[in-house]
Amino acid sequence: MIPELWTCIFSAFFFYVHGAKLPEPEVKIEVLYKPFLCHRKSKYGDILLVHYDGFLESNGTMFHSSRHHGDKNPVWFTLGIREVIKGWDKGLQGMCAGEKRKLTIPPALAYGKEGKGKIPPESSLIFDIEIMEIRNGPRSHESFQEMDLNDDWKLSRSEVKEYLRKEFERHGYAPNDTHHEVMVDDIFQKEDEDNDGYISSREFTYKHDEL
Repeated sequence: MIPELWTCIFSAFFFYVHGAKLPEPEVKIEVLYKPFLCHRKSKYGDILLVHYDGFLESNGTMFHSSRHHGDKNPVWFTLGIREVIKGWDKGLQGMCAGEKRKLTIPPALAYGKEGKGKIPPESSLIFDIEIMEIRNGPRSHESFQEMDLNDDWKLSRSEVKEYLRKEFERHGYAPNDTHHEVMVDDIFQKEDEDNDGYISSREFTYKHDEL
């Protein structure tokens, strides 16, 4: 499983047509309820437990509800690694446990030209979503050792870049050195606490030792 330190790489993909960057579709976010106390906010790599109701924007038809369909239980997923549609990955960032949002998601960030099940092709979707619980994602010593190619208990920029390259390939995306450099810069800015140019084992695991 990919540790959440690197799940942000999926949000950094760029799409080009004839060398030009395509505009990124947007998710319309409406906050329906926000608790007075918020001890943490959701971010890429967090594991979220949510209840949701999904509707077609075109006619208001409900196509699925975690509260009323199936086993009627909320669902778990990891934010930011495309376990869910892109619109959820974008629209559920920065939420508190107990918060409710209404997301209006364009087709490009939902099921696109193909559609899915009761969802016709090129459908914009509306979701009413409540986050029930937020947990830290996995960040293990085993994952660190997999990335630490020379076993010196610290990750260099080149080791992180090599890991990104392999993860891109494993998930079917072509490696891109320019994008990887940008991602590595972002990762080290956030994770290299002592600014020594390496991510130590402690820096990698410390914030999540409570798991």
